[in-house]
Amino acid sequence: MIAEAIFTGTEMLLGQIVNTNAAYLGRQLAAAGINLYRQVVVGDNLERIREAINNARRRADLIIVGGGLGPTEDDLSREALAAALNLPLVEDAAARENVTRYFAARRRPMPPGNLKQALLPAGARALDNPYGTAAGIFLEHEEKIYALLPGPPREFEPMVVDRLLPLLESYGARREVIFSRVLKIAGMGESAVEEVLKDLLHGDNPTLAPLAKPGEVTLRLTARAGNPEQARELIMPLEAAIRERLGDYIFGSDADTLEGVTGTILAGRHLTLAVAESCTGGLLAHRVTNVPGSSDYFLGGMVTYSNEAKIKLLGVAEEILAAHGAVSPEVAAAMARGVRRAFAADIGVGITGIAGPGGSTPAKPVGLVYIGLDIQGKVEVQRELFVGERENIKWQSAQTALYLLWRGLRSNPYN
Repeated sequence: MIAEAIFTGTEMLLGQIVNTNAAYLGRQLAAAGINLYRQVVVGDNLERIREAINNARRRADLIIVGGGLGPTEDDLSREALAAALNLPLVEDAAARENVTRYFAARRRPMPPGNLKQALLPAGARALDNPYGTAAGIFLEHEEKIYALLPGPPREFEPMVVDRLLPLLESYGARREVIFSRVLKIAGMGESAVEEVLKDLLHGDNPTLAPLAKPGEVTLRLTARAGNPEQARELIMPLEAAIRERLGDYIFGSDADTLEGVTGTILAGRHLTLAVAESCTGGLLAHRVTNVPGSSDYFLGGMVTYSNEAKIKLLGVAEEILAAHGAVSPEVAAAMARGVRRAFAADIGVGITGIAGPGGSTPAKPVGLVYIGLDIQGKVEVQRELFVGERENIKWQSAQTALYLLWRGLRSNPYN
């Protein structure tokens, strides 16, 4: 079954809201074995929505429209579907019950305009919506299936799972499932990853697709099969080949995060961590403490933004700052040593750099960052030159610090 999705709402085109329904629908359809080939966003305009429906029905078996089922004049999805298929709108008893029940349960009078939500294209059925006034609409017409669902995510998501997908099962939507596994990579750029894996990128089933994020590359391995177990079996040889080539650059999979996998190692080895940050302003500590149970290994952090703070709180020597400047490998090492000693931790991390847009010199440009890592007295420093806006540089700095920590813990039998 081939599907296309149309999302209505001028506010999405203007960037006033993010279309989270698109990602949610994609995940759910993939799990159901339905091929979603296109997603489009259309403003609140009757002719443009009608045109989008007509375009989709020429290519797809299933056309899903999200949004535009409200009671106001700019809610036009039901009208557009009726116009596209040349069907009249008729009042439906179940749809009327949906809207009247909503107001009765809240003991509020129903505005007359809400009766618009009782109208369906002739031949359609109402999909009960216990979370709002607008019933969903399900219509099979000329060997195509149309599903109109309310736009608010708190209504859209349960309508997909509880109403739409069970109906589609009877149309053979589950002849196969689509299963994906994501491998996560740090310390290696997207182009370098693709170069190593280029001969694996053209498979048909399973497929392999890379995606670059700040400080991270993800690889999505996707297979189609009769059930999830068969799909996993198809993916296993591909995953094994990738792991053999990329080795320790792969830090996790699926929902794993660098802070999470690093925390697992720290907790398992009963090691403690402290961090000293300058340009990242506490972002590294924030990410470390986002992990439940981080109090077992994280002792504390310092944001030593000024030279005075580095001297007083971390014990960085004035001579080092005078000779090399705050953004230097010598200061990053001194920060890592200083914070480890200040907290009596096993491991200290120090970050210093220039996040921009100001503060740079020809010798020290925006994006220059030094990260120091002190693991039980053994110190290493890594130099990075990141590209991007201020927040992006901060994120990449924290990401790289976590990767260096993860790599250091894996490659050395500390404790």
